[in-house]
Amino acid sequence: MTPEPLEASPAMPIARPRLLIVDDQPLNIRLLNQVFQAECEVFVATSGEDALAFCQDQLPDLILLDVVMPGLDGYEVCRRLKRNARTREIPVVFVTSQSDTAEEEDGLAAGAVDFIAKSASANVMRARVNTLMTLKRQTDLLQSMARIDGLTGLANRRHFDEKLEAEWRRCARSGTPLALILIDLDHFKLFNDYYGHQAGDSCLQQVAACLKRQFTRSHDLVARYGGEEFVCVLPETALAGAEAKAHALEGAIRELKIAHEKTGVAGGIVTISLGVAAVVPAPSDDRASLILGADRSLYLAKGAGRAQVKTLHA
Repeated sequence: MTPEPLEASPAMPIARPRLLIVDDQPLNIRLLNQVFQAECEVFVATSGEDALAFCQDQLPDLILLDVVMPGLDGYEVCRRLKRNARTREIPVVFVTSQSDTAEEEDGLAAGAVDFIAKSASANVMRARVNTLMTLKRQTDLLQSMARIDGLTGLANRRHFDEKLEAEWRRCARSGTPLALILIDLDHFKLFNDYYGHQAGDSCLQQVAACLKRQFTRSHDLVARYGGEEFVCVLPETALAGAEAKAHALEGAIRELKIAHEKTGVAGGIVTISLGVAAVVPAPSDDRASLILGADRSLYLAKGAGRAQVKTLHA
């Protein structure tokens, strides 16, 4: 059974935290929904298997998890969530009808952050869950800041690495292509030496903003790869589509018409060289092969005179 959002109050704010209730008893689900529907977007799973499947597709902000369920019990569900890089940061709260020290120790050992008794009042439940939601939002904000490049506002290298790993696994499961575009500003050292580092920073910011504007799909990513290099991750994109996007990016940067008198490229403006690679990932393959393919393509673009796109299958 696929988890579905439960009916919520019509007066709820738009940006509500996502709460997943995992329980095999319809009565318990209804009671918990009544407690939290005013503050949260509530989803429900009636088995541990459904809960794990839901979390692979959509990440809830917090999980209320029953301990005793047929099939996978709550402890095993929690352990599996914590072993998975995608889901390990989701706070898990066990909702239990018992008050047993050994049970709480087992739950905390499995990775739960708290226990709530089913007999607790609605106000107590809301207060404890709201506290945990606040901590989760603060943690998410700090993690988001740690994944942003301070100069350009794009994703940083760490975020790129995580995104590539996640999309590699997802495309391997679905058998769909994954493409990468590596971008290098042409003769940027000469730009810095002639115009100064402050102008160089401004140039990087303009280029970054322009690159970001060219992507409208939520699952694409543009990141600063390092120095004057950028990288784009394009899931579910074959080589021809990625090559077309790379040509559009090259043209968009030309249209900025940022003066670069010392460039060796005709036109006297800032230009970029781009290397493209695409592959249908296999679980046994190494995603580094895709990066290597894009890097080799970029090398070809530079060797051919820069300010152009080259493609290569990874």
